Order: sequence, then C-alpha cells, then structure tokens
Amino acid sequence: MANFKRVSLVLLTSCAAAALAGCGASDIASPGEGTIVVPGTPTPTPAPTPTPTPGTGLVTPAASCPTIPGPDQLVNAGTISGPTGEYRNCAFPARFTANTQIARTPGVIYSLPGRVDVGTDRGAASTGNNVTLTVDPGVVVFGATGVSFLVVNRGNRIDAVGTPTRPIVFTGRGNVTGTATDDTSQLWGGVVLLGRAPITDCSAPLAAPGTTACERDTEGTSNALYGGATADDNSGRLQYVQIRYSGFILSSNSELQGLTPSGVGSGTTIDHIQVHNSSDDGIEVFGGRPNMKYLVLTGNEDDNLDTDVGYKGFIQFVIAAQRSGVGDAMIEADSDNTLEENTPRQNTRLANFTFIQRSTVGSDLASMLLRGSTDYTMVNGVVVSPNLACLRISRANTIRAADPALDEAGPPVFNSVNMQCAANPFLGNAPVTDAQVRSVFEAGSNNSSTFTPSLINGFINGANETARPAFAAATLGSFFVSPGYVGAVKDANDTWYAGWTCNSATLNFGTTSSACSTLPTN
Repeated sequence: MANFKRVSLVLLTSCAAAALAGCGASDIASPGEGTIVVPGTPTPTPAPTPTPTPGTGLVTPAASCPTIPGPDQLVNAGTISGPTGEYRNCAFPARFTANTQIARTPGVIYSLPGRVDVGTDRGAASTGNNVTLTVDPGVVVFGATGVSFLVVNRGNRIDAVGTPTRPIVFTGRGNVTGTATDDTSQLWGGVVLLGRAPITDCSAPLAAPGTTACERDTEGTSNALYGGATADDNSGRLQYVQIRYSGFILSSNSELQGLTPSGVGSGTTIDHIQVHNSSDDGIEVFGGRPNMKYLVLTGNEDDNLDTDVGYKGFIQFVIAAQRSGVGDAMIEADSDNTLEENTPRQNTRLANFTFIQRSTVGSDLASMLLRGSTDYTMVNGVVVSPNLACLRISRANTIRAADPALDEAGPPVFNSVNMQCAANPFLGNAPVTDAQVRSVFEAGSNNSSTFTPSLINGFINGANETARPAFAAATLGSFFVSPGYVGAVKDANDTWYAGWTCNSATLNFGTTSSACSTLPTN
C-alpha cells in the first residue's frame, strides 16, 4: 500500500482523478554530450550513419497499423520517435469486445490511450470465458498518458506469453521517447487482472466473504469489480512479461500497482514477471488464489510484494531489490483493520526468495511486515537489510494459535530463512513485543538473524548462501519444487532470470538482458 511520503506523486491526484484521463507524468532528460572536441586537435570525421538491419539497427515505422481480428480495430495515432527509432503508433480501442490477437509487427508499437478494457464484467456468478486478448512475444505496449492502464475484466482473459529471448514489454511513453532513466517511475498505470475467486472485505456490508455476493472495486480505479466463489477461476496467462515505470495515484490511498491480480483464481498462470520502477507496489494481490513463480521486482517505490483481503497462494523464486534510498517493505501482508476476522483468512506460502532492502525511509520500519488477518510461511530465504529490522509483526491475531473455526493456521512460520539485519532484527507493535517476534522466527528450523551474505552480483548465491541448509519446499504444496538451496538463484550456472529481464542501476542481470531505459529492437 502507498507510502504517502511520496508527496510529488500526490500532487498529480487532482488531474488524474478527473475522468481517468488527461494528464500524465513527464520526465526531462539532459541531452547527451555527443562528440567532445578538444581545442587544437583535428575535428573528428563523423562516423557514417549505419544502415539498419533487422534486429540490429534503428526501427523504421510501418506504413499503417495492422488489421486485427474482430470488430475493435486499432487507431493509427501517427508515429512516435526515440533512441531506438521511429514507430507507427497503433492505439488500442477503449474496449476489446471479441477475441483479438496483437501480433509483433516490424515498425509498430502499440499504445493505451487511457483505460483499456478486455471484455466487460461478466459478474461474480458467471462461468466460462467471453473475450481473450492474445499478445504475441516481442510486442511492446506503452501507456500514452499517466492514467493509461489495462484491465482484464471478470469472465475474460489475457494470453500474454513472451519467450526467454523475446519478452512482452508494457511501459510508459517516456521509455519510448528516451526520457526514462534509472530513477523514472509513474509514467502510466499498470496491468489489472480481475477474477471470480474468493475475497474478503466485501463492498456490501452484509455480504458473506468468499461468496458470489462478496465483491470489491479495484484500488486505483473504478468500475473494475472482482470477487466470487470460483477458487480455480482462470484470468489467462502472463509469462515472460516486463512491466516498467508504472504506478499512478488517483486519490489518497488509491493507487495503481505494476501488476494487480484482484480476485484472480488458481487457474491463472503468472510466471517470469518483472516489475521495474513502479511508483507504488511491484505486485499487490487482492484476495483470490493465484500462484506465482519466477518474479523479479526491481526499483519499486512502495512494497515489492503486497498481499491483502484473504489471498491464499504459493509463490516461489523471487528476486526483489530496492533502488538506493527508495522503497518501503519487501513484503507487506495484511487485511482491512476493521475486518480482520473475515474468512477466508490470508495464507501466503513463499519459497526461495532473495530480498535486497536498501531503503531506510519506509513507514513499515522493517523489511517484512506481517499484520492483522494474515497467515504466512517463508522458507529458503535470503534477506539483506543491514539498516532496518528484518521482521515486524503487528497485532495479536497475527501470532495466535491455530483455530480451524476461524480459518486460522497459527503464527507465521519460518524455515531456512537467513537474514542480515540492523542491531535489532525484530520489531513488535503493541501488544506484540519484539521478544515475541523473535520467538516466532526462532521457532522454525535453520533460521539465522545474524547471517553474513556473500551474494554475487547482488542476487546470486555465494559460498555463505550455498552452505546454508535448505527446506524441502515441496512438502508445503504441489506448486512448489524442492530445489535444495536457499535464495532465489542457486549459483552462476542458474540463469532463469536472464534474457527476458531488463538491467538498471538497481540490478544487472547480464549481457543477455538489455537496459530498462531502452526498448528491445530484435
């Protein structure tokens, strides 16, 4: 949830809330120095302009926008230019009403002119799938305004499946025109998935949580309803996808994240996702049952992984790193302060994670905050947080004993979690004491709050990580595997993150990954 010390973001609220379209963030970049000529030396001969070749040179615009299946056609919005060339800007329609495939077409870039909906809301009690938006590998989609975002409504699907060498990129205008830097954020909204899986904190006061009567509107937008009773609901597939420079505040405590799965069911596939430089959370999960694997969260300005309103799911292999001096917690897990006894109660299982906490300004005061109606299990973790406490637990019901009648799994569980922390690794929040938080952590096996990391390149296991015993994660559920090591990346030969991610000052994933501040041209 938002850290409202980010005053510059709140200043954009008044214009953004008006009709969800009209003003966006802009960035001003200093011009490059070009060729430097030293007085008294011959003027250098300019290098000849290279002849573009497919995959290596500058992009040239297509003559027109492609025709796509169905009645909802693209709009030719002219061309847009940047360091990687000139593109034909083909704007999505405001709503896709029939199955549509967005193909990678040379010289074409796609844009969101504002809010773009996939289908219309089919309701909590609906079944089946109505509209599917398919996005091919290598497609680049940018938000044309700050409040541009993509919404996949209940009863509809997205099928955005990239490849390890040709990811799908969702980004903002400044990334196309060349003004985005390692500190840029808030260029557009983000990607919102809406489903029919159980949630809590219903909008209707008398609605029963976890039923078709329980639904909510999405944080950061309106008329984007989610919730239902279909635990295995399917909102489609997101694989090998980058979401760059997203996050937009519409009003106080109402923001768009990079990726917002809301009431999404376990039938949905979410893996190999990078969220880079969101001005709010990297991923915030509102209830439902989505399971996620291979997540890379870099440079996000609030929490990296935020879970709420009765989410139950499994998450494995997560690299998360903050920009220097920016960000709140790596994990924030909670529910509404007045509805904490709602069921289903949140139960998140997280395995094989590497967290690099660089910020000291977050309101959560710790690398990981668990509070309220949340059950949480963490195994095989590496947490680097030398300037803050590593673990904070707030509210007595977070650590109470298991009680099936309350859907209560008991206190949080930690096994093979290795942390480098500030002088006091553990924080309570009255009535929970620091000593109680320490006791909860130390109740697990092979945990350490005095670990000395030896990470290579900031996120790859070194000798100290390799020496730590691992927990058999697969014993927690069939979604997990037991890789036999702690952390997200075993060693230099383990390259699941390479190629489909982008590099920045926050983390560098190697030569097969390109810079986040530029666009792929292959």
